[in-house]
Amino acid sequence: MTELLKHCRLCPRACGADRTRTRGLCGADATLEAARASLHFWEEPPISGKNGSGTVFFSHCSLGCVFCQNRQISRREAAGRPISVESLARTFLSLEQQGAHNINLVTGAHYAPHIIAALRLARAQGLHIPAVYNSSGYESPDTLALLDGWIDIYLPDYKYYSSYYAERYSHAPDYRETAVAAITEMVRQTGAPVYDEHGLLLRGTVIRHLMLPGLAGDTAQVLRDIAARFGDRVLVSLMRQYTPFAMQDWPELDRTITPEEYHEACALFRDLGLGGFFQQSEAVSESFIPAFDGTGLEDIPT
Repeated sequence: MTELLKHCRLCPRACGADRTRTRGLCGADATLEAARASLHFWEEPPISGKNGSGTVFFSHCSLGCVFCQNRQISRREAAGRPISVESLARTFLSLEQQGAHNINLVTGAHYAPHIIAALRLARAQGLHIPAVYNSSGYESPDTLALLDGWIDIYLPDYKYYSSYYAERYSHAPDYRETAVAAITEMVRQTGAPVYDEHGLLLRGTVIRHLMLPGLAGDTAQVLRDIAARFGDRVLVSLMRQYTPFAMQDWPELDRTITPEEYHEACALFRDLGLGGFFQQSEAVSESFIPAFDGTGLEDIPT
């Protein structure tokens, strides 16, 4: 684990930081940090099911979107608490005991070695539910290769088609090329979706696309690209939950998605023959953002 952190290239930023001595561009050093572990009921239906997804929110992020809903934990000075690999494994087992249908790892690329070690420990102690890798889509295929065999379900974003928007809102003009390569590797690992007898997802890749105000044309390009590249090997979640906050520097994003914008995108989704999920208007609410207060993390050191 330590060697991977000494010249860190776990994410596409490939900053090369020695995270045993300092923090990388993502904001993380060698210490595993998380902000919450709980049953989460607002994921896609075959992931949340009736009991909820056992979601672990990690601190920091390699992408840095200006509109991030989880900005309390994604920034360089992020909320969160240190947690050992052993404690993370116990957290996984606790979530399973609470009835979670899966373990949902939110934005964990910069902690991939820690996550693998914790999954190894937890599985040795009886963890048997699927592991979900919940991602911005801005991932390194080499890091994903490390996760092969440990992750059952990938839940990546495909945020932008245009490099202009990717640069403006996420400081990543290479976003599309990077995300496409990452999702291709994810689909290679998981294959087409596989369900259990209750309709819960056991294996597969679900691509999320969050619509942004005024970017209907970009959304259309994303949906067409997914259909052309992946077809029925993936599920697609078309999201309308964008909620603006303090967007004075990006006034074009200072509104929610209109019903007309969303309905037009849904029509294209159907025309392309994509399979997956739409969101109800109730999703447009900051009440869907949980409290990042360390809830549910096992044996946090003081």
